[in-house]
Amino acid sequence: MTEPSIPSTPTAFPGGRSLFRLDPDVAHLNHGSYGAVPVPVQEAQEALRAEAHADPDAFFNGVSARLDRARATIAARLGADPEGIAFISNATEGANLALDAIPLADGDEILVTDHGYGTVTAAAARRATVTTVALDPRLPDEDAVRETVLAALTPRTKVALLDHVSSPTARLVAGPRLLADLAARGITTVVDGAHTPGTLAEPIAAGADFWFGNLHKWGYAPPGSALLAVAPAHRARVRALVPSWEDHRGFPRSVEYRATADYTGWLAAPEGLDLIDRLDAAKVRAHNSALAGYGADLLARLPGFSVLPHTPGLPMRSLLLPRGLAETQEAARTLREDIAAKLRTRVLVWPRPGGGGLRVCAQVYNRPEEYERLAAALPAFLSA
Repeated sequence: MTEPSIPSTPTAFPGGRSLFRLDPDVAHLNHGSYGAVPVPVQEAQEALRAEAHADPDAFFNGVSARLDRARATIAARLGADPEGIAFISNATEGANLALDAIPLADGDEILVTDHGYGTVTAAAARRATVTTVALDPRLPDEDAVRETVLAALTPRTKVALLDHVSSPTARLVAGPRLLADLAARGITTVVDGAHTPGTLAEPIAAGADFWFGNLHKWGYAPPGSALLAVAPAHRARVRALVPSWEDHRGFPRSVEYRATADYTGWLAAPEGLDLIDRLDAAKVRAHNSALAGYGADLLARLPGFSVLPHTPGLPMRSLLLPRGLAETQEAARTLREDIAAKLRTRVLVWPRPGGGGLRVCAQVYNRPEEYERLAAALPAFLSA
């Protein structure tokens, strides 16, 4: 058996580490879970908060118009219709808004996958019978994913709720061909794009009826900054989860305006996309993808680890752990926290019967030696 070659070491992103205020004693290899806010975006949000504290009446009386301008700026960056997107807090809120806007009758079913985010799939289960598609993480390519999803449809399937890019396995699920096939069958598509703004050049899934994605992960926005995009045919049915003073104006303003709330994250969100452009978005994506690949290649050399198929260009990679590890949610959580406490490294560990997986991410603040230290320490740690 040929020993796998040692991967070439990527270079650090110039100035990337100084853009963040992360604890230097921790290897933050889990950007995909919560993101991290760059210093210039933190400062923009702090200035907005100071403005709101200085004259609350002026700030809140003018916030709707400022949200319109911020939304238009982001729409231009993402190639979206500014009247077809709305600021929301996170992907779970997006799922609930979308599902509430879809007429469902008794007996209708919603198709989800076992890679979906827990609270997003829970939102589906509150509204209809759910059919869960098991996607083997070792499926070789996008076509295999597509065929598996289509094979699970039933005559009662009304909605397909799918990841744009799956969180645990870092691969494209709701690709253009699958969305077109579902539309041809009359199925309403709801796409969870939590990981696509900042990772894909075209982050909003074309052809989806509803799409939602976080700006606070890879888009450098403050926490609680996300978007909901709605196709024209559905916009009139989208209603805020609680009554809004802007209900009479309809989507998107009715969804965005929440009276005395903290809007500063949304208003600062364009600063995050501006920063990515100043750094050169293509270079950021290429760097992050290469560094995540480097880390995965190092881990794949460890006994019992196997790297999973992934969508090229993404800043995340996943591997299957040795058999018997992280078989349940509780076991995965325990292993994740043990790695954090004892190895001072943040990664995602996800559960799977027989053996779960480990995901590493890469961002401009990461360095090759962080992955090297993890790969060197894991064998002894896991055998302890």
